[in-house]
Amino acid sequence: MPTFETLSRFTADLQHLTPAQRWRFRRVVLESFVPDLRTGWLFRPGLRVKGVRIAPGVYELIRAPDGRATWSYGRELRGGERHIVWCGIGTHEIRIGP
Repeated sequence: MPTFETLSRFTADLQHLTPAQRWRFRRVVLESFVPDLRTGWLFRPGLRVKGVRIAPGVYELIRAPDGRATWSYGRELRGGERHIVWCGIGTHEIRIGP
């Protein structure tokens, strides 16, 4: 299982989501994102993961028509396991840059 951490902005953003939005994010992460991280470097086509042009090293996971979470790879904490740093979550209006 990949390790993860959340930035304070992610934690604050998460509180603004509805329970249904939080549930959908959790389901996408557990059922698609984590299994794809375990199997290799590629994400399934339906998952919609892409780099953020204005913030090198930051990626977005589009989880709904108007919902996304931004994240980056952190330093590996456990041998052979990816470490994910969740940066922000919300609609497409969430701030990306520093």
